[in-house]
Amino acid sequence: MTREEIKQAYSMKDILVKCGLPEPNRAGFIKCPFHKGDHEASMKIYDKDFHCFGCGANGDIFTFTEKFYGISFKDAFLMLGGEYEKNPSFRSSLAIYRAKKEKLMREKQEAKMRDKCRLNNDLISVYREFLNRAEPLSDAWCDCYNALQLELYHAELLEERR
Repeated sequence: MTREEIKQAYSMKDILVKCGLPEPNRAGFIKCPFHKGDHEASMKIYDKDFHCFGCGANGDIFTFTEKFYGISFKDAFLMLGGEYEKNPSFRSSLAIYRAKKEKLMREKQEAKMRDKCRLNNDLISVYREFLNRAEPLSDAWCDCYNALQLELYHAELLEERR
């Protein structure tokens, strides 16, 4: 139901019954539930709204429900049977699309960075293993040592980019 449909469906007396408050007297007054020390009825109940002559509280059925239960308008609207329709505008749809796209691109970049780091770590492990097996200071050992230094440098660069 929409806001106007709810206003047509409920009167202030219906809301009082929902809240467990007594019916108004013959003049349409009740004791105000929003302020203490009210010995006489100071809140006038009209058909679709209310007004307290003691504390100045006034409003419609939604305002009364909000104040009585201490909830937001949205919760009062839902409590009285309201439903929100989702008809997003083009601008909001575009903003949602862009946010999803940016998130997807960030995730792809993070995955790419993880793959680069994993490859770098694998290469470092391979070169270290080869250095342990090769004859020290041989041509193969020197090539492997230089490649290891290059990958360690790349590891530093990758760490800075994180």
